[in-house]
Amino acid sequence: MSSSLPSSFRALAWSNVAAQSAEQIGLAAAPLIAVLALGAGPGETGMLAAVQTLPFLLLSFPAGIMADRMPRRILMAAAEAFRAVALLSLPLLAMLALLSIPMLAILGFAAATGTVVFSVAAPALVPSLVPRDLLARANGQLELARSVAYAAGPALAGSLVGWFGASQTFALAAALSILAVLCLIRVPEAPRSRPAQPHIWRDLKEVAAFAWNHPHLRPILLTAVAWNLAWFVLQAAYVPYAVHVLGLTASGIGTSMATYGIGMIVGALLAPRLVGRLTFGAAILVGPLVSVAAAFAMAGTIWVPSGFLAALSFFLFGAGPILWTISQTTLRQTVTPIALLGRVSALVMTATAGARPIGAVLGGAIGAAFGLQACIAVAAIGFVIQLLIIASSPVSKLAALPEPIAEPVM
Repeated sequence: MSSSLPSSFRALAWSNVAAQSAEQIGLAAAPLIAVLALGAGPGETGMLAAVQTLPFLLLSFPAGIMADRMPRRILMAAAEAFRAVALLSLPLLAMLALLSIPMLAILGFAAATGTVVFSVAAPALVPSLVPRDLLARANGQLELARSVAYAAGPALAGSLVGWFGASQTFALAAALSILAVLCLIRVPEAPRSRPAQPHIWRDLKEVAAFAWNHPHLRPILLTAVAWNLAWFVLQAAYVPYAVHVLGLTASGIGTSMATYGIGMIVGALLAPRLVGRLTFGAAILVGPLVSVAAAFAMAGTIWVPSGFLAALSFFLFGAGPILWTISQTTLRQTVTPIALLGRVSALVMTATAGARPIGAVLGGAIGAAFGLQACIAVAAIGFVIQLLIIASSPVSKLAALPEPIAEPVM
């Protein structure tokens, strides 16, 4: 962590490492267990992925309202503790021979609530921990920390499932969630004035109007929705595709997916240099452009079945979009009033995560009806669409960050 960032922020970043590691181990282990131990096919893995992503659709906005009305670190710690309980339930069910695909999906839904709360509350907490001129650096540090989790999580999950089975894998994920809680305890948070009583539909309408009418937030939102649709079509099909078409083992699948995190690390390390040399609009285009290249690499495995080519695709998916994440988060924090930060983050999360179960179900349906290769081709088309959206928007023409919002609008 950079010495120029306060220790309070570094505690948040390390909690992010632990929480994201818990999420990634759980997410990577679930479909492996479903396919290798429970005999799941593409339809069932698509259903599993859809249920695991539903909390992002159903709980993001309520979490955003809570994040704007209560101490954010307490909210995040409570959610991580709940995730730990859900993860520890799986070894117990396995010991009692009660583990099934529906039960795996239910536990995945419960565990994902921690990710939802963390993803909504953390961006709203960062501006209170660091000055505005360090926002981009702080966001970059958070993404670098998250990248470590993405790099280690899938490979570790694949190895643990292959060597020891489900119980030890999920026990480790639970331990990491507990570690995240301990780190969050060290994060100070200044008291805030108590806002008006929440009204979920009024809050949703007002925040949605603000984001939709903003010339920079709307294209970011639409691009992210298109990206997530395509990504989860690909995710729903990849594990069975890797097993049945590419011929990869559990360890090989985990290793190929781990290159996503390695790409994120490389992208996060290169981000400061790229941001310094490019206009802001050009920097934000890098992620969508590299995503298209990654999708074409994965599509190439239809004709040349290769674990190496699949790993290259995941590497590019990690390396390019990390710059998008850093840039669009900084832009969102700059143009959004402080009073709306939690709810705007929640709106973005709800919309983009709402695309995830749709993409997962779509991927499962396409795979079951037309074959796994068709999922790969449809995903590639989706990534081309997301590039066209952002490239034709005012965001791509920004020379630098716009001036921040001076006063809350609510």
